[in-house]
Amino acid sequence: MVAPQPRIGDWYRSNGGELFEVVAVDDDDGTIDIQYFDGTVEEMDREDWEAQSEEGLIEAAEPPEDWSGSVDVESGDEESRGGEPFTEDTAPQAGTLDGLDLFE
Repeated sequence: MVAPQPRIGDWYRSNGGELFEVVAVDDDDGTIDIQYFDGTVEEMDREDWEAQSEEGLIEAAEPPEDWSGSVDVESGDEESRGGEPFTEDTAPQAGTLDGLDLFE
């Protein structure tokens, strides 16, 4: 059985049934950062990932329907300060980067 390769943004299920997402992969250090649905972040060695995958302890999974459990989003976060939902006219806009000198 081929071990699933950890990819940032992909969800997996551990043997205990817990869902987690790969949030970082550091090839230089050989580590993988994973975040469980409840927000807990852990670091795993690539060797441990491969061993657990080969033993069937890690498998690819679909993201949860309510993915907000791991990012602590409150129900009112999508609304503007006045309590009305953002519209095209009221949504915050990023400023332009014109005039920014990156080499100063």
